Amino acid sequence: MSARPLRVDGAYAFTPRVFPDSRGAFLSPYQEPAFTAAVGHRLFPVAQTNHSVSARDVVRGVHYTLTPPGSAKYVYCARGSAVDIVVDIRVGSPTFGAWDAVLLDQTDHRAVYFPLGLGHAFVSLEDDTVMSYMVSSAYVPEHELALTVHDPALGLPLPDRDRMILSDRDSVAPTLAEAAEAGTLPVYEECLRIEKAMHA
Repeated sequence: MSARPLRVDGAYAFTPRVFPDSRGAFLSPYQEPAFTAAVGHRLFPVAQTNHSVSARDVVRGVHYTLTPPGSAKYVYCARGSAVDIVVDIRVGSPTFGAWDAVLLDQTDHRAVYFPLGLGHAFVSLEDDTVMSYMVSSAYVPEHELALTVHDPALGLPLPDRDRMILSDRDSVAPTLAEAAEAGTLPVYEECLRIEKAMHA
């Protein structure tokens, strides 16, 4: 498995080896030795796994978890393809406001690691795209927040606006600046402190 750091501090993309044969193929989307060598610690304790199915042009996000408690993620596309987007929304981070995008598909079978406090979005590129997540915290509705993907200050790689399919919540989400003013964004140093305690 190869690892590549992304433009957002602490985020990585992982690409496993694929072993094809006459029956199909075998691969491991998560491999602890490779993850630990790249990131410097083991994966977070998994509190929940999530599974979403999306039609083409569905855009989910930018989602994040109120910190504390915060949530780290390891994301993999189990079927179809998607452009997965990580956004640094941690106030005080050296890469605050930066984003990176990774193609998750059935050719390279990449996965993406999001440390605690980052924003996450994806664009489904085909019908019945399945995204699978391991997350470090259980779902608590009042902790789950969103930013608009249309924020011009972010400039995310999105399909034509008239083709995009968004949830009602995502359609009215605030901009990064509005969330900062409201005080709902994670703080970088606090995210690092929580993550250190999580891996102690």
